[in-house]
Amino acid sequence: MTGIADVWVDPSCPYTWITSRWLLEVARVRPIEPRWRVLSLSALNEGRDDDPEDDPEGYLWMPVRVCAAVVEQGGPEALGRFYTAFGTRVHERGEMDARTIPGALEEAGLSAGLAAAAESADYDDAIRASTAEGIAKVGPHIGTPVVAVGECAFFGPVMSRIPRGEEAGRLWDGTLLVAGVPGFHELKGRPHADPDFA
Repeated sequence: MTGIADVWVDPSCPYTWITSRWLLEVARVRPIEPRWRVLSLSALNEGRDDDPEDDPEGYLWMPVRVCAAVVEQGGPEALGRFYTAFGTRVHERGEMDARTIPGALEEAGLSAGLAAAAESADYDDAIRASTAEGIAKVGPHIGTPVVAVGECAFFGPVMSRIPRGEEAGRLWDGTLLVAGVPGFHELKGRPHADPDFA
């Protein structure tokens, strides 16, 4: 299948980061173009009695708010640049300090002033709306990432390492095949492993 692959991501999720890097690999060997969108696990889990993300202080809202500000200013392509810069710093280098978000914005060619969105609720309604749009593709029983290509949509795949080259392409082909079967709901593999960003 060719065309746009809409990808809803939470920038704080390491497994989503792996899936996003897989999709960039897929784009090298299959005729797809990822289009980046925002999905917030914090927004998804609002109102729950438990805290599945173990984020009582609400820190996970901060990077996703910046993502929403980036989308408003520069669209999905700008979000892709910021997400790559942010994710490389956080997930691959283990960096998360006061310079992480401004540095990632600058690296992505965006105004470092967008970092102020991290401390503001101004984008929360946009985040909730984008999250709801992604979740509506597959249902409320999932998390991030959500991928949609035309009418075919799925959660994941959740992986602990990034497939490369033709391996990435074969996984894409198989995922579309399985997710495109009417009535298909769920497929799980081995127990998860810690993320391997190599």
